[in-house]
Amino acid sequence: MLTLYDYLPSQNAWKVRQLLAHLQLPHRTRLVSIFEGEGGSAAYRAISPTGTVPAIVLDDGRALAESNAILMFLAQGTAYLPDDAFARAKVWQWLCFEQERIESQIGALRHWTLTGKLARRPEALVQLKREAGRKALAILEHELATRAFIAGDRYSVADIALFAYTSRADEAGFDLAAHPAVAAWLERVRAQPGFLATTHPYSIDPASARELG
Repeated sequence: MLTLYDYLPSQNAWKVRQLLAHLQLPHRTRLVSIFEGEGGSAAYRAISPTGTVPAIVLDDGRALAESNAILMFLAQGTAYLPDDAFARAKVWQWLCFEQERIESQIGALRHWTLTGKLARRPEALVQLKREAGRKALAILEHELATRAFIAGDRYSVADIALFAYTSRADEAGFDLAAHPAVAAWLERVRAQPGFLATTHPYSIDPASARELG
């Protein structure tokens, strides 16, 4: 049985939980105490080289880390990843966009805000991320005004990945009401069969206010 290494407040980990729920794929979960240093242990680094979640370990012992790589692997041969080479590359395009323009900007600001770390960050860095986040949302607004889902007419792992932090952008100080096409797309994602609505606040982990080593 597949093992998911998880940290409940992580929206990156939520992506994998969501796909597993869609696929109704049996798995076991092992929680990783990221902010208490478990991610830096030699045992966990053998599974996830960066020490981050999520990661999975297969029945045969092979390990895979990074949320979007896991999505691509698990979605092989399912309705959540196109068979056509070009359509699949479009999914990859938006997975790359998500990591560079959404997770690393909006996701970082959200984490800093919700864990009390924002005031510890240089103001210039915060402003750079805010501007990058605004630009990313503007790009999504432009694209989603033309089609139902980000990589085409079908819901895919690209939508799962982008939803994770875009849907929580308000927690990072962004006004989603200013982006009606994005807001409509968020509702289309929420309407998918098997949508995983349960999320977990950082407040469940008192250690989340610590800095990662």
